[in-house]
Amino acid sequence: MRIIKTPHSYQEEIRKSRFLAQAVYLSRAEQAPELIAQLSTANVSHNCWAWRCGDQYRFNDDGEPSGTAGRPILAAIENQQFDQVLVVVTRWYGGIQLGTGGLARAYGGCATQVLQTAASERLVQRIALTGHCPYTYLDVFKVRLANAGAVLNSETFDAEGALLQIAVPVAQVAALQDILSQATRGASVLHEVTLP
Repeated sequence: MRIIKTPHSYQEEIRKSRFLAQAVYLSRAEQAPELIAQLSTANVSHNCWAWRCGDQYRFNDDGEPSGTAGRPILAAIENQQFDQVLVVVTRWYGGIQLGTGGLARAYGGCATQVLQTAASERLVQRIALTGHCPYTYLDVFKVRLANAGAVLNSETFDAEGALLQIAVPVAQVAALQDILSQATRGASVLHEVTLP
């Protein structure tokens, strides 16, 4: 699977109708309504959209005939193997009817183009971990985190060091666990974060 790195847009005119496809990163499904509102354009014919975030997905035809807009956009997301992405395709009607097949090709095609031309990267599965690191080893451990492709979500400082909340690529968990354990002579270990 792939994720989009930066917001991207693609514009095309099809039989006098103008289509603007916009793709953005969607970290959580709960963000979708707000992002859709931001990307939607007022006073246009249609703002059709689809998103996928993990196992969750939604799509909307926004007044176009059923199955001619949202579903083809979602199909483009799936065919291009994207995750954590929202695509909004805005249409300015140009006076010529496209028919249901034409609409599906137009919406799906624009969504495909915006995803193909967007800067993207491979999605890396990460595990949420927490651990305490003494100040003596903190800078070195942060460098090792960055080299391993880990993401530092938060750090809380105390008298001895910092409690780190990190997201680590699955393949790097054991190596980082060993690094922290050896650096602290077994005093500090990483623990998987369990959600309540």
